[in-house]
Amino acid sequence: MDPKIRAQEDAFTRAHEDFQKGLRSYASFKVSSASLGEDLVQDTFIKTWTYLVKGGEISAMKAFLYHVLNGLIIDEYRKKKSSSLDVLLEKGFELHDDSAERLINHFDGATAILLIEKLPKAYQKVMHMRYIQDLSLEEMAELTGKTKNTMAVHAHRGMEKLRALYDEQKNIVC
Repeated sequence: MDPKIRAQEDAFTRAHEDFQKGLRSYASFKVSSASLGEDLVQDTFIKTWTYLVKGGEISAMKAFLYHVLNGLIIDEYRKKKSSSLDVLLEKGFELHDDSAERLINHFDGATAILLIEKLPKAYQKVMHMRYIQDLSLEEMAELTGKTKNTMAVHAHRGMEKLRALYDEQKNIVC
């Protein structure tokens, strides 16, 4: 077997082992369905393997996989009409009034997700990549074509804006 193909197979297998769980969790959250999320992740790995077999080069596998998965999620949303917040609330989706410390440290609550959606578009993508997809600054830079320093500045500024939105919401609720 060609050593290059063998190396690709090994890298692909490692990527599947290392990233499948995170990809499934991310996809399931984004499409609100574990089974659909699993299907999208499977399609992500199929598309990635097809790309590799055709001679494609991937330098940052995690960033590449999330990029492919995001495209599939977008395609899925185009197929369906997205749910409004009212429908989500009727289904039991709750808004949490967590402390600012929890929001900043975990970024896993519904409040954080909703607040990220209120950020200016320039920061939404960065905050999603950094805190929801858990991409490193290097992976974000490679994915966007910007420098690592630019990604760090955008993540920092996005965090500041997110804190301000959180404080503003907290004052409205209180």
